[in-house]
Amino acid sequence: MKDSTIINIGKSTFLIFLILGNICLFGYMIFKIEAFAIYGFVLLLFAAPINLVVIACLLIYGFFNKSQFNICNRASTIICINIPIAILYYFIGISLLNF
Repeated sequence: MKDSTIINIGKSTFLIFLILGNICLFGYMIFKIEAFAIYGFVLLLFAAPINLVVIACLLIYGFFNKSQFNICNRASTIICINIPIAILYYFIGISLLNF
C-alpha cells in the first residue's frame, strides 16, 4: 500500500466517527431529542471495537512490512485522537441528561 493510502485510512476512520459523534451530541443539544443521546451512547459501544480493529490491522500490517510501520503508527495515532474526544462527549452527554 502507498503511504497516502494508509494515512487516508486513519484520517477517514477518525473523521467518520468524529462526525457521527458531533451529529449525536449537537443534535441532542440543539433539538432536545433523546434519540440523539441514545444513538450517541450506542455509537460509543460500536465505535470503540471498530476503531480498535482498524488500529490492530494497521499495526499488524506495519509489523509485517517494516518499511510501512512508521506510517501505520502515524495513522493509528490519528485514530486515537478520538479517545479523549469520546470521553469528553460522554461526560457532556451524561451531564446534559441529568438536568
